[in-house]
This record gives sequence, C-alpha cells and structure tokens, in this order.
Amino acid sequence: MVLFVYAAMSKLLDFETFQIQLAQAPLLSAYAGMVSVLVPSIEILLAVLLIIPRFRLAALIGCFGLMVMFTAYIVIILNFSDFVPCSCGGVLEKLSWTEHLFFNISFIILAVVAILLATRLPRPGKLTTSYKAVFLALFIIAAFATLLLTVLFISSEKKIYRNEAFQRKYLPHAAEYLGDYELGSNTYYIAGFKDSIIYLGNLQAPLYLKTLDVSLQHIKDFPVAISNIELPYRRARILVEPPFFFLGDGTVPIIFRGNTTDWKADVFSYNEAYFKQFEIADSTRIGIAGISNTTAITNLGLITRATDRDSVIFNDSIITKQVDGIFDSDGLLLWNTKNKKFLYTYFYRNSYEVTDENLFYKYSGKTIDTVSKAILDIAHHTKKDQYKRGQSVMINKYTATFGDYLFINSDRLGRYEDKAATETAAIIDVYNIVTNSYEFSFYLYHQQNKKLNGFRIYKDILIALVDGRLWIYKLKPEYFDPGSNTTHTGQYQE
Repeated sequence: MVLFVYAAMSKLLDFETFQIQLAQAPLLSAYAGMVSVLVPSIEILLAVLLIIPRFRLAALIGCFGLMVMFTAYIVIILNFSDFVPCSCGGVLEKLSWTEHLFFNISFIILAVVAILLATRLPRPGKLTTSYKAVFLALFIIAAFATLLLTVLFISSEKKIYRNEAFQRKYLPHAAEYLGDYELGSNTYYIAGFKDSIIYLGNLQAPLYLKTLDVSLQHIKDFPVAISNIELPYRRARILVEPPFFFLGDGTVPIIFRGNTTDWKADVFSYNEAYFKQFEIADSTRIGIAGISNTTAITNLGLITRATDRDSVIFNDSIITKQVDGIFDSDGLLLWNTKNKKFLYTYFYRNSYEVTDENLFYKYSGKTIDTVSKAILDIAHHTKKDQYKRGQSVMINKYTATFGDYLFINSDRLGRYEDKAATETAAIIDVYNIVTNSYEFSFYLYHQQNKKLNGFRIYKDILIALVDGRLWIYKLKPEYFDPGSNTTHTGQYQE
C-alpha cells in the first residue's frame, strides 16, 4: 500500500514530467496519454483494495502482475534498447537501474508470499495440487505481462531502427583490423588524426591531451595551456590540425589557437559568435555551426583571421527548416581538405549539405535512407521551459570525411539486414561527394554489445572510439581509390 500510494502521488504531483517521460519511453510513447492516467489510477485502486478483506487476494494478484510488468520493462530497456528513460518519481528516481531491478524483484517475491498466505491453503509437506495451481496461475500472469511488453518493444524498435525501403550494398572485409587500445574511460573524443598520430581529448579533463601512434607503441599524456582560464567554460573541446591546435567552447564565444610545438594557445577569436560546434579549415579559418540571431534556426558561419583582424560571415540559407529549425536541422559539420568543402550532415533526415570554402552553397546530397522529413520526439517542459529529446528517429549518427568520400555511421537497418550483426559491428555507409552518389557499405567490427562513439579517417587508416576503447583499421585501397578499376563487387545483404 505504501509503495503504490507513494509512487502514484509522486507521479501526480509532477504529472507534466511523468507524461513527458512516458511520451519519450521506448515502449509506451504511442500510449503516453492513456498510460499516464492509467498507471497511477491502478496503483491507487490496488492500494485501496488491499484494505478491504473481500478484495485483498485479487488486489495482491494485481500487485504481482503490475510489478512483473514494471520489472519486464526495466529488463527490456536495459538489455535491448539504446534509449533508457526514467518515469519514476520521488526517491525511486534516485535508485540506479540495477538497484531498481532488485527493488522490484523483492516486491514480486512479497506479492507471491502474500498470495500464498491469502489463499489459506493447508500447509503442505510437499507441493500439493492447490499450490501447483496457484503457481501455474502466477506463471501465466507473469508470462502474459512479459509477452505484452515484448510485443510493444518489438513494434517500437521496428519503427525506429528498421526501414525496408532501402537496401545496402556491402563490401566484405573493407576494413582490416590492426589493433585496439583500452582507454579506461568513455569520456575521450577524437581531437585529431594526422601522419599516424592520434590526438584524444577528454571531456572530464578539457586541458589535457593523449597522443598515440597507429602502432600503439608510443603513448603520451600532457597538458595544454590557454591564455585565459577565467571565463565560465562549460563544453571546451580541442581540435588538432598540426602544426596548430584550437580550443573552443561555444557557450563562451571564444576560440584559442596554439602551436603543437609548445601546446600553448592564445585567443584566436573572441565575442564574435556563439556556436554548437567548430571545424578547422586551415590555420586562419574556422567553420562554425550555431543558431542564427536573425532566423533563430541552425546556421553555418566562417571565422577568418588575417593580420590580427577577425571577420565573421554567416550563411542562413544552407540549413533548411522542416519543423522548428533547431532540433530538426541538428547535425555534424565537417571539413574536406582535398576538395576544400564544408559538409553538414543532418541527424534526423536523409540528406547533407555541401558548400565551398567560403560557405557558398554547392549542392544537397541524399543518403540511402528514405526518411526525408525529420521524425522527432521533442517534449517541452512548461514549468522549467526546457526541451527534451526522446526517441527521435536518427538517420545519420557519426560522420567522417577524407579524399572524395563522406563516411556515415547509421544504426538504421535496411531490407534483409539482421540486427544481430550490429551487436558486434557498426555500419558505415560510403558516399562520393564528387559524383554525389552512394558507393557501398561495410561493417566495422568491435567489442560485443557496445556502440560506436565516433571515428576519423586519414589516408587509408580509420580510427574509432567504442565505449572507451580505441580501434584501428586499415581501409583496403582497392575499394577507396576512385581511380582504380577494382574487380571487387558489392554484395547485397541477404
């Protein structure tokens, strides 16, 4: 009674938050309105029925079924879902997911014991027919509750991760494994990669870098220095393009530039523009993606420094608005050195934008997925005036570019593809930005049940971060040299 009354009141006292969390849950988003009322109502009803002796046994069976459903939900989203929300209230929200799982199991056991006591069956020396019937009934209830949650999950997963309307062309063994290195933390990100040297930044130590060579024989950690550490930085990141490195924040409109010989940086640009991300074009030009003051949607900009004078230009017409212009147009900015082009790949639609080095629009490219309009799950919390992204359908996840190619990691499964393959590998789709065409796809194999966190390519070497482990691969040149007449053909996934 205490459990369900407390849980129900916690939900009802912050009903808006509870509804938002349900609307963004992997299994229940389509039924959020009904479930947000039904769950606390059932919890209160069961608590009331437990008081009345006549209905106590039925209420205990209801408690058992409800707790099994809650527990099955936790098991499913922890083991099979990439998105893990929490719709609990009060102190239950403070529990870890493992603690919450054991908490639920303990109440399932209590419910079973209470049901056995409430049936007033004679104490058996062995398992009697009556007790067998009770356990069978409870097993059927538990199986039905688990099956219901499983069906909801499968239907939800199919919508988000599968699209039968496109078919990939896979090349076997396009990336050859060279080695891997355990970093010990998943807070690392790729800050740069050139001439066999890998530069890794750390979100928890923003003024430190780790360098490794491709052979993994020479590893070094060292600090970097900036001329002003007093500003309220919140998401400082380092990008390295030898012989220079840059540090930018974005929440503070500042970018530092330094030399890799001493790793000391001075102000490159200050108070010119806020930005969400920045990308190095060369030592005097930085591309940025931010929010336009004029249109209030995502835009691209270019910061240029010549003779100690900054100039900033913005192009508000490259990024196109579909829904709100911010979430629907979110994506990643890249610089392609060979073709001197900026690339902007959308997260939530099957397209990318290409500009020249001065941010003049060149063309829009299409990826092989068929979702051309963003499918967003964005909730607005009125009291906090905050937006929260739920299980929006992400089309293009991580990206990299080198030579004539754009490489895109996508979790979306095409026709005939088996989800089991993605448990040990990431899917990389390859596009030619010169011919504006899809070329092929390949698997990037890594440790089991982990997800890619980013990758970078330099010449024929691909490096990837997967849950705190650095992986190194060699790309087969016969697949990636557009001038060669390869005899290899792509294989459609069967």
